Amino acid sequence: MDTVVSNSALLSIPPFPPVRSVTCSSYSPTTSLNLSSKKHFSSFFYTQKKQVGRQHRSSSFTAPKFSIAASAAIQEINETQFQDSVLNSDRPVLVEFVANWCGPCRLISPAMEWIAQEYKDRLTVVKIDHDANPRLIEEYKVYGLPALILFKNGQEVPESRREGAITKVKLKEYVDALLESVSVA
Repeated sequence: MDTVVSNSALLSIPPFPPVRSVTCSSYSPTTSLNLSSKKHFSSFFYTQKKQVGRQHRSSSFTAPKFSIAASAAIQEINETQFQDSVLNSDRPVLVEFVANWCGPCRLISPAMEWIAQEYKDRLTVVKIDHDANPRLIEEYKVYGLPALILFKNGQEVPESRREGAITKVKLKEYVDALLESVSVA
């Protein structure tokens, strides 16, 4: 049997007791904060931010650089090579539009490498740098990155365009479906 609770009954439930101190284990396991005043709260985090900033500046950590450089399986091409590599190809070509600053491009990079290796006998995979090839970006109306477009016989395959990050499994399903559609056509 279902129990019905009215709004007035919900309003009569007392709130949780106020929190007066919090342990911030991300900075130090012994650091605690008294939340009884906003002044203490803001000055604590300002101090912690300054300390973390000093530690970061003094450390020798450098972020890894992402490069769109091609691998053995994926060729990086530009606007001048596009006609020969993509439009005049005798086999399907999957074009990946990427940029160095694009986080999702970095995420799918290993999956694209895998696709290029796995399908190397049926498909050519190429990368195009978004920033260095504005004419192609405008011509093919690439609005989001990474963008994948399949070309066959010098034409963009209808319904082949895909933008954004994708898992390896979904990428395999996408490529399988595209190759199936172009082999039937």
